[in-house]
Amino acid sequence: MMQNVHLAPEADEDDLYSGYNDYNPTFDTEDLENDVAFQQAARTSHGRRPPVTAKIPGTSASRPLATGFGSKATLTSSMGRPTTGAIQDGVARPMTAVHAAGYTKAAMRGSSFDPLGQARGPAPPLEMKNSDSSEEKIRQLEKKVNELVEESCIANSCGDLKLALEKAKEAGRKERVLVRQREQIATPENINLDLTYSVLFNLASQYAANEMYAEALNTYQVIVKNKMFSNGGRLKVNMGNIYLKQRNYSKAIKFYRMALDQIPSVHKEMRIKIMQNIGVAFIKTGQYVDAISSFEHIMSMSPNLKAGFNLIVCYFAIGNTEQMKKAFQKLIAVPLEVDYDDKYISPNDDPHTNLLIEAIKNDSLRQIERERKSMAEEYIMTAAKLIAPVIETSFAVGYDWCVEVVKASHYVELANDLEINKATTYLRQQDFNQALETLKMFEKKDSRVKSAAATNLSFLYYLENELAQATNYADLAVNSDRYNPAALTNKGNTVFANGDYEKAAEFYKEALRNDSSCTEALYNLGLTYKKLNRIDEALDCFLKLHAILQNSAQVLHQIASIYEIMEDPSQAIEWLLQLISIVPTDPRVLSKLGKLYDNEGDKSQAFHYYYESYRYFPSNIEVIEWLGAYYIDTQFCEKAIEYFERAALILPTEVKWQLMVASCYRRSGNYQKALEKYKVIHRKFPENVECLRFLVRLCTDMGLKEVQEYVTKLKKVEKLKEVREQRIKSGRDGSARSRREGNAGGDASYIDPLGPQAERPKTAARKRTEEDDFADEELGEDLLPE
Repeated sequence: MMQNVHLAPEADEDDLYSGYNDYNPTFDTEDLENDVAFQQAARTSHGRRPPVTAKIPGTSASRPLATGFGSKATLTSSMGRPTTGAIQDGVARPMTAVHAAGYTKAAMRGSSFDPLGQARGPAPPLEMKNSDSSEEKIRQLEKKVNELVEESCIANSCGDLKLALEKAKEAGRKERVLVRQREQIATPENINLDLTYSVLFNLASQYAANEMYAEALNTYQVIVKNKMFSNGGRLKVNMGNIYLKQRNYSKAIKFYRMALDQIPSVHKEMRIKIMQNIGVAFIKTGQYVDAISSFEHIMSMSPNLKAGFNLIVCYFAIGNTEQMKKAFQKLIAVPLEVDYDDKYISPNDDPHTNLLIEAIKNDSLRQIERERKSMAEEYIMTAAKLIAPVIETSFAVGYDWCVEVVKASHYVELANDLEINKATTYLRQQDFNQALETLKMFEKKDSRVKSAAATNLSFLYYLENELAQATNYADLAVNSDRYNPAALTNKGNTVFANGDYEKAAEFYKEALRNDSSCTEALYNLGLTYKKLNRIDEALDCFLKLHAILQNSAQVLHQIASIYEIMEDPSQAIEWLLQLISIVPTDPRVLSKLGKLYDNEGDKSQAFHYYYESYRYFPSNIEVIEWLGAYYIDTQFCEKAIEYFERAALILPTEVKWQLMVASCYRRSGNYQKALEKYKVIHRKFPENVECLRFLVRLCTDMGLKEVQEYVTKLKKVEKLKEVREQRIKSGRDGSARSRREGNAGGDASYIDPLGPQAERPKTAARKRTEEDDFADEELGEDLLPE
């Protein structure tokens, strides 16, 4: 079996791939016509022999194989065909599939075998763009302008109007640079007009948003006057809007009409809106007839709620009752274009259908429908309240006509609301009986209307302090509609008025569970917790309410009051400062701030707020007393006189304030004025002991002869006073008698109503002290100076 196997000798080191790139004339196809061997093979059957089996080309071309006897010989094909690449008769046979496999002549020149071309190394890098070219600079600048316009629009949508204007101005500056560069390297036809238009339009819009109307108008004028902007004329609407804001109604109408002329009739909605603006401008100028023509045209072409309501207002202004009725009927007939609640009621128990209905019950489209319906109801209700008192002989008949018209339309639910408004109108006219009768008519209506009417009745009786009737109607309202937050709040009010605070809190909580935005229930719940001394919960209620009603003075006052109860004066002061930013002229709030600062020891701030309170309400006795005492403490008794005199005017029957005025005169050293004032007080109040004591003291100090007269009067008054006390306190006869004996000589001592006088610097103190030792003793005639 091994006889035909020929092994290559180990010493054979020939290269298997050598000779592949040798030039062989066999490969020269250009000279085949002169190739004798090729032409012979093509003409004879020798060239048409079947091909030999596939072999690696040329493996035996130059490599001798060893025979079994150790000799070397050239291996030929079995049919005597020369091997591939072998030279026969001096002519080399052509080779095929050489170049495609990656074999090149370079192998003979010392290069290695590299069929994948890896020796060439990595590809050279891509050629970089030339950033210094003018076209590239223009593209980058155009990109930057677009970015600035976008940033300006985003800042405007976020409410940062100042930043939006700055970005718009910067975009305008860069756009002008861009235009100049384009003009230098290209023809004017290559200028980007769309970019210029967008930059100018954005700049004008930002000027208008920042209320820089003159600059906005100038920018719009640049766009409008440029004939290259095909749609620039439409911006005259924006210019008209600016003139309308500036209350330049004639120019606004002019620009609206110019815009109307440039807008084609195919843009129907745009034309209708412009005509509506023209009508509003005519109303502002009082030209109701021209406004009526605009709104009548709108109602005939494309009726809408705003135009219908404005038409009613115009007819009301000129007093045309018949046209008011027709306009109201047109308003009622305006299609609302919303789906009604039947769409949101599941027809079966299919869970997928129910899930779908739950998903669309409160989606954004449903919210838009609710807003549109609410707006329509508001327009209709306002129009009915406007025309009802004037279209008939009395407002009641007018309301009845409006109710009948509404009942015949698809706004049937508004009829009951109109009836309740009728009762409210009776209340405004102080006709409580008619209001009650009108509301009582709803007791037989459906539950929703009955609940609303009973709620109003309950509130009316509550205001009249008829708690029994208020409770009855509050119960009726709650029973008719348990989910009515107003009814539950009224029920809580009646319970609160009866002193059952815990039960009242439960009703308020239930109202909040039904409607978390019921501010009345939340406020009353806070008051209830305050009454129950649950201060933390009360504070929580009022802080929640403050988040809803941030500028409510009542809520801020309650929060400050609670912090005062919690003995946190700094927080109370902070909330009161917020309160006076809303109601800066409230004297009670200002006096409360003064009191808190006084308790904190800050006399200067206390004086400031007390004085502001006195300035707005100069009749508050507490404020007057504090200001007078402040000036006495600071030893400005002359300024205190003004406040005590005002107090004496407010309370002329109280001797206290007049005594304070006299004491101020005395402390300021004006003894003559003080004596005159005491004499006036004595004539008005002859039995006042303090006044007589001051008179005795002053007359003694001044050496007047009336001293004995006032001493005698003082004794009589004191004796009369003791007799009265004896009659009242008959059980204390002994103590009263001893007191009379001790004061038999007449007591000329007194108590200063202003309190003890502040110590002054001690000058001649010894002499003054010796004199004061005898201040309360009655001096005899022998001790008086001669």
